[in-house]
Amino acid sequence: MSIEPEATPNPSAMKFTVGQPVGDPMTYVPGGEYDEPMANDLLALEGVASVFATADFVTVTKTEEGDWADISPAVIEILENRFT
Repeated sequence: MSIEPEATPNPSAMKFTVGQPVGDPMTYVPGGEYDEPMANDLLALEGVASVFATADFVTVTKTEEGDWADISPAVIEILENRFT
């Protein structure tokens, strides 16, 4: 399975479809304590402001300083490790 980033109307958010259920809808933000390792790994990435998971996709929102060129490959690696 290939996980590709998809632009959203918000240039600070990118959608990553994983092709299988990701669990109940949930928004994760830095500083929270979560039992979901994927969310914790994504939030640990420099430049990630929040993570929203629902249905078969994950949307990552970056900080103003974040750069998709750095964030996207790391997000894909984390999602591939979790869902493939």
